[in-house]
This record gives sequence, C-alpha cells and structure tokens, in this order.
Amino acid sequence: MKKLYLIFVMAIAVMTAMTTTAQPKREMRGAWIQCVNGQFLGMGTQKMQQTLTYQLNELWKDGVNTIIFQVRPECDALYASQIEPWSRFLTGQQGLAPQPYWDPLQWMIEQCHARGMELHAWINPYRARTKSTTMLAFNHIKNRKPQNCFEYDGLTILNPGIPENRDYICEVARDIVTRYDVDGIHMDDYFYPYPAAGQTIPDEAQYHQYANGIKDRNDWRRYNVNLFIEQFYKTVHQAKPWVKVGISPFGIYRNSRSSSIGSKTNGLQNYDDLYADVLLWVNNGWLDYCVPQIYWEIGNKAADYDTLIRWWNQYAGKRPLIIGEDVERTVKAHDPNRPSQHQQFAKQQLHQQMPNVKGTVLWYAKAVVDNIGNYGTMLRDYYWKNPTLQPDMSFISKKTPGKVRKLKPVWTSDGYVLFWTAPKGKNWQNTAVIYVVYRFAKGEKVDLDDASRIVAITHDTFYKLPYANGKTKYTYVVTALNRLHNESKARKETVRL
Repeated sequence: MKKLYLIFVMAIAVMTAMTTTAQPKREMRGAWIQCVNGQFLGMGTQKMQQTLTYQLNELWKDGVNTIIFQVRPECDALYASQIEPWSRFLTGQQGLAPQPYWDPLQWMIEQCHARGMELHAWINPYRARTKSTTMLAFNHIKNRKPQNCFEYDGLTILNPGIPENRDYICEVARDIVTRYDVDGIHMDDYFYPYPAAGQTIPDEAQYHQYANGIKDRNDWRRYNVNLFIEQFYKTVHQAKPWVKVGISPFGIYRNSRSSSIGSKTNGLQNYDDLYADVLLWVNNGWLDYCVPQIYWEIGNKAADYDTLIRWWNQYAGKRPLIIGEDVERTVKAHDPNRPSQHQQFAKQQLHQQMPNVKGTVLWYAKAVVDNIGNYGTMLRDYYWKNPTLQPDMSFISKKTPGKVRKLKPVWTSDGYVLFWTAPKGKNWQNTAVIYVVYRFAKGEKVDLDDASRIVAITHDTFYKLPYANGKTKYTYVVTALNRLHNESKARKETVRL
C-alpha cells in the first residue's frame, strides 16, 4: 500500500511539473507515416483512406502539426507521376494504378490542410529497390538505365557518383513541388547504403571518371552527396521558395574516437559510413530543418539519448533542430530516475532544456495512434495540449502579411461568431493562408508570446465564440500567417461571453 501511495505522489508531482512548464509558441510536432513497411498493402482505396483518416484525426487530437508522408520509397510513386511508376506499396504491383483511382499525395495534402497540418512529401533519394521487391515496372529507372545503378546487400541503389543521378532525383523533386501544394519535401537517411559485412560499393569506374582531383575515395563519396544536397535545396527553392527542405539523418554524426568534435558514442557514423556530412549541410544553409534520428533510450551504452541530444543541440543549431523520436523504444525503457515510469517525461525535459531544439518528429505515426504506453494521451493532455506555430524560418523570408481586416463578432443562426477578412497580399510572402486566434481574460496582459492563450490555428476567416451568459469580458486577438508562418501584427476585439 505504501508503495502504491509513493507512485501516486510521484505521478502527481510529474503532472504538476508538466502543467506548470511554459509551452513554446513555435514548435514542429511531426509524425512519419511510412508505406515501406507494407501497412497499406492489399487495403484498396476505400480502406486506405479510412485508415489514414483515422490516423490523421487521432494525430490532430494529439497536437501533431506536421505529417511527413512517404511518397517515393524505391524510385516509385504514391502520386500520379510521369517520371516514375506507381508504387507496389500502394497497389501490390509496381506500375499498377490504384483502383478505384485516387492520388494519395493530393488526398493527403487536402486532408492535412483541412486540419491545419502541414504535409511534407518524404522521398528516399538513392534507393531504387528494397530487398523485398522482386519485380520492377518496365519504366522503372533500373530497367531504363541499369548502368546508373548498382547492387548492394540485396538493394538496388542509384549510384551517387554519377552526376546524371543527381539531376534525376532533383527532377523528381521539382515535379512534386511544382504540381502539388506540399509544405515541405523531406529526405531520410539513405544516401550511400548502410555498410554490410563483406560487401564493397562498386564505384571504381565512376571514381576514376569523376574523381575531380580528389585523392581519397571517402572524401569523393562525401563530395558527391554534398553536391546533390546543395543542388536539391536550390532546385526546391527555385520552384517554390516557401517549400521547406528537411533531412532526417542517422542519429550519430561521428564518434569521439573519429573526431575531436564527435559524440561520446560508439555506433555507425553519418560522416564515415554513410558519407553524409550533415554539419556541412546545416552550416551552409542547404537545409531548412534537420531531424537526426535519435532513436535510442536514455542510458544506451553505445548511443545514449542524453549524450546525443546535447551534442546535436551544441553543433547543429544553425537551422531548426527537430528531434527524431522512437515512440516504441521510449515507452519500453525505464526512466533512470523514475524506474516505475517509461522515458517520455525524461526526454521531454531534455527537449525543454535544449535551446536549439525546435520540435519533434515521431517514429512512427501508427505507434502514436495506437497509444502505446499512453504516449498519445500524454501528448494531447499535457505536452502538446496547446496548438503551436511552425518554427521560425525567417532566414528564407522575413516578410509578413498585413493585419486582418474587419474583425467583428456577429450573432448568427449558428451562434456568436467572430469574423474577419483576409489582408490584401500581392505575393506569397505577404499573402495570408492561415490565422491564429488568441483569447485573454479581463485584466490579463495581451501577450502574443504566451502560447497558452492560443485557442485556434485555422484556415477559416471565422471562429465560433463559446458564449455562456454575456457577463464575462474577453479580448480576442487575430493574426495572419503566410506560408512560412511569419506572423502579422495583431487585430483585437473585446467581447462579452
């Protein structure tokens, strides 16, 4: 009985700490929805739409504001492409269009935007065939240009050493960005393949042809990926400057045994093993956000979460740093300081202590929706209870929309409603696409930095007021956001509810 009482007291203390901690006004709260695990295979159009609708509804309740949706797992497409074939992870057969016909990317954009979420299209850049795929469509890049690919550990990879492949992937990205209203385009950690024992990357011929005076093969491989990342970033922003470019690299940049600035870890390394110089990309501004996959638990002997989040916070703060979080590992591991609990609370505390951490992306969405370890409930009731704006990206553009116009409460057949009109805008930088509604009680200072006063982030130009008896005075404030969530000056109105 005494033990149960102590657990109860500890839980109350934790809840109090969570509810009294100020929540940030700007934070990416993301979730990856992947297809490569086969979760949609055999569903058909209606069932897949029902499944995604349920997931999006639950994620929205949990406070998620960004969906990263996998649309190109192996040089294929979960969208209508004239460049690459339909994905087998959608229809079961590569090259076969869905029946009844639909475009999952377009559908997801519409669904996410209707919920006030961003949609980032997730592509795997170089992977051309996964291990489980046995048959490729006639128009797949491996069949059209086999000389541009190599085989490695059961995979087919677009050779990063061939310049034409950089152009090809950028063409795919340009096609997505120009034809779809995506908010971001996202790449994961598959650049050169993960090393496999006894396997050698077959790029001798390309090294001799394209070495460009680089003496070391590893430096040359990093050079190839660096050229691609820079070209990719420029390609996306030339097409649409507001579309964010994000990458989610493996969670270790370098170990301390390999570099004086390396982390005190002992695992696979981006720089040395995947030829991915992530810090160069961040510091050169070739990303708009970086999501290292820190999937381990606090206390992991090879890759301690505490060590890694501190390392990334120290070295990768030149662009918004978003932490890639493994939900299942988090709830399976015990908090070192609170053995009766899992690690969600401890990790959230670390996030709040790191000034350069601007959000989280959860691996993976279904684990949150299934609420394993009560993870989703804790998000919606505590950590992500209040809505937030996206992280500041004024390095792309500092311009903002004008104030909303004609802010006025009106009685309607549907109740008391606050209406406003969009500000005038001539281009994407000063055009409003979404609005923030704040509420302040009588006597409270109007402070737009107080995220707890946000009651809605909406695409609508109205907000239904919670009228009670007309005796309590409130001040409502409405601001406008552009595509980057740059915020306008405020317009306010006092009402009695």
